[in-house]
Amino acid sequence: MNKTLHITNGDVAVDIMKEAGVEGDFLPWRDILHEGVVPAGLSLEVLSKTRIAYISQDYGTFEDVKHSFESRDSMMRSLERYEKILLWFEHDLYDQLQLLQILDFLHTHPVSCTLSIICTDNYLGMCAPSEMLELQKYETAISKEHLSLGAECWKAFTSPNPLVWQDFLKKDTSLLPFLECAVLRLLEEYPSEKNGLSRTANIALEVIAKGESKPGRVFGEYIKTEERRFLGDSSFWNILKEMLEAKTPLLKINMPLLPINPKQSIEITQMGREVLDGTKHWLMLEEIDKWIGGVHLTHDNLWVWDGQTLKRLEG
Repeated sequence: MNKTLHITNGDVAVDIMKEAGVEGDFLPWRDILHEGVVPAGLSLEVLSKTRIAYISQDYGTFEDVKHSFESRDSMMRSLERYEKILLWFEHDLYDQLQLLQILDFLHTHPVSCTLSIICTDNYLGMCAPSEMLELQKYETAISKEHLSLGAECWKAFTSPNPLVWQDFLKKDTSLLPFLECAVLRLLEEYPSEKNGLSRTANIALEVIAKGESKPGRVFGEYIKTEERRFLGDSSFWNILKEMLEAKTPLLKINMPLLPINPKQSIEITQMGREVLDGTKHWLMLEEIDKWIGGVHLTHDNLWVWDGQTLKRLEG
């Protein structure tokens, strides 16, 4: 058995590490935590059941997703087999949420082995093998303070009260240097006060309104707006799909969105233009039923982002 366990964001990073000759066992986390329900107070295994149900709707068969989570959780329950645990994570929202979950687990399930972290603003899945090896010089020890901060922030992410998460914009999170930006970026996925759209949905609508009709190119233009890219194309298609299939559609397309193909042409509707310019409000047109971490957004529990802070709308 190897002495070191490397935990990272996904399979591509693991493949590059192996190609680079990094020695040890590898655990890709895989979960898309910025999407779907992530309720508070659950054990790793119970939370995994909730996440399996969500992820298997769009990102794999139930059996495959279930096997992936159960294998991951089994490894997390066997950390004492290793002399060292090394976390490799990026600066974007996708990675930072995974990192928080792992730090919370390590905080509540102490281990005797060495804990270290490599946190980088390089995209691990885009590194050459030689670049992956170079990142090892940035390895730092994980302290009790790291674990405490991670656990506190994970608790905030899973809380039904979004203001607990927002409060981290005012706290010292310098131990995790990319956390503050991740906190802000998640807040921007709340419906905007102006028109009810998330930042991602609003950008997609803007790109299409300017004349880009190919879904793949719309995604490419959206990606250019993200300083810390976190959203995959499948997640992006789901956002487009919501606007296409709404009771009052903001978009229209000449054929089904999936699978993506070169003959597709997507356009903004008149209602889409009115929502985009703020003369109509998406939340007045559609029922909302969306989870962000532990927050369940409905018309009875509606929070919007005004660019600076969250506000709760009554009625």
